Amino acid sequence: MKRYLSAILLTCVFLAGLLTFNRYGESWDDRSLQKYAEKSINAYSTFPKEGVVSIGREDLGFYGPFFVMFTDWASKSLSPILPFTLPDLRHLIYYLTYFAGVLAFHSIANRWLSPVPALGATLLFATQPVFWGHAFINPKDTPFLALFLLSVSFGMQAFDKLEASPTIDLSLRSKRTLALLTMLWLVSVFGLFIFTQAIHTYIETLVISAQAGNSNVLSFIAKDISAVPVETYTQRYFILFLQLRTYYFLLITLILLITWYALHPNLPNYLFAILPAALLLGFATSTRILGPFAGVIVTYYAFRTKGKRAIPVIAMYAVTALMAVYISWPYLWMNPIPRFFESLREMSLYPWLGGVIFNGTLYQSTELPISYLPTLLAIQLTEPVWVLSVVGWLAAALDKEKKRTLVEAALLWFVLPLCAFIFFKVALYDNFRQILFILPPVFLMAGVAFEAVKNVKWQAALVVVTLLPAVFGVASLRPYEYMYYNQFVGGVNGAADRYETDYWATSYREAAEYVNGVASPNANIWVEGPAHLFSMFAREDLKIYSSGETERAESYQYVVTTTRYNFDESVYPDAETVYRVARGNAVLAVVKKP
Repeated sequence: MKRYLSAILLTCVFLAGLLTFNRYGESWDDRSLQKYAEKSINAYSTFPKEGVVSIGREDLGFYGPFFVMFTDWASKSLSPILPFTLPDLRHLIYYLTYFAGVLAFHSIANRWLSPVPALGATLLFATQPVFWGHAFINPKDTPFLALFLLSVSFGMQAFDKLEASPTIDLSLRSKRTLALLTMLWLVSVFGLFIFTQAIHTYIETLVISAQAGNSNVLSFIAKDISAVPVETYTQRYFILFLQLRTYYFLLITLILLITWYALHPNLPNYLFAILPAALLLGFATSTRILGPFAGVIVTYYAFRTKGKRAIPVIAMYAVTALMAVYISWPYLWMNPIPRFFESLREMSLYPWLGGVIFNGTLYQSTELPISYLPTLLAIQLTEPVWVLSVVGWLAAALDKEKKRTLVEAALLWFVLPLCAFIFFKVALYDNFRQILFILPPVFLMAGVAFEAVKNVKWQAALVVVTLLPAVFGVASLRPYEYMYYNQFVGGVNGAADRYETDYWATSYREAAEYVNGVASPNANIWVEGPAHLFSMFAREDLKIYSSGETERAESYQYVVTTTRYNFDESVYPDAETVYRVARGNAVLAVVKKP
């Protein structure tokens, strides 16, 4: 029974999510990201045919598109098979991704902890109400958390398998051949991709010059060049360049792998061993720009455990990850390096203009007090988490030999970035959803606290007791677990009007279900704020109006507002409130009858 305990309990967690995924409302950001996903997917067909990537900053191009593209493709593929709406299928995919991250966390925990503490830490992590709620509605942060964990887990496993290479006596000529061919591959391949925009501009310059009567390679190839618009010939020859570049890449990569195998057979073996981890790192980076930080953690682990002999594999790991980023992020294709750093700058200083409610005061996202993150981390994770984590840090510090690598990794993964977020005043909003990816070490250290109890039965008992607040929080707030606050601040009752609650207006689904049941046929409904979150769950006959549209009706049978920014008080203030979406004293949305 002990052997299968982890599988049984993790399966229970998995099934709990499968039974509830279709009760969650849509999040505020989903629609814009869906449009971006569609444009990014279309680029895979338009770029080879037309040489154009029609994605700009206004299309959210600075966001990595990998996960939203995957979700768009997967949800539409599942739609003919499963009897759920597209929003619910997206929520299912978000949850499955989150659970994959939970399994990755368990794999990482097993590296440093014995079975029961590793399982306890995993369950405590997986069932945090804030994480659990985001797991179904968040198209960005929990998927990135999962991909980050998968990158770290697969990366560590790949370097664990790295054994000392048998000595191979290569002749000087063979060493030079390997070095020169590898350098040729790096310079030529990266050059051809990095300078895509410059090559497009050069082709355009040649066409213009040829049309002006000057002699160049195009004037000899194209006899009727003056009779065709510049754009047409530029596109034609640029597409030819893209095709030749693809053939060249495939050919020189095949030659490189064959040469590696012939002269140093371990090199291609290392490449294939590291490939899954590198692809995951690339896809994590193509989901959020901070993905390379997972590579930093894996690289540290590789050096810590394997020393200098990990360097060739780390180089393969980095290059392959970069290729995965490029392939999965169409916005980068024309001008990779400038656009990547543009995205890094944009996302680190994201110009979000909305206000942030913190302890009853409205702040700008760039002017938050230093206490913002520490306070929210203290009051939004369940009560046992920080007690266990602090005990775990102390126990790990005392057990320097066995837990030294874990302590160092936790400092790198959690403490350093947390300090950077706090003291560099990085723009934050919607509580701390943007930094979920740095929190796993908190729970790993909680696992160390479990392990400090030497009796396995007492370990199990402690795990059960510490899980109770999380289970109660999930059960009492469903499907709004992401607005969880613990009893340090009085739960959601104490947090109401002092901290952010339903900041993504997912409660509009429940409001729509109420209006569906009471509204007359073809009734006019006014929806304040993100009306699209209401419309996708409303009856088809209802006529939805909102401030985002110019059309208006003479009167409205019902008015729906979120309570964020006190819309419930300012919109139709004299109308009777006939329905409240609430948990405890926290009112999330209201339905009024004018």
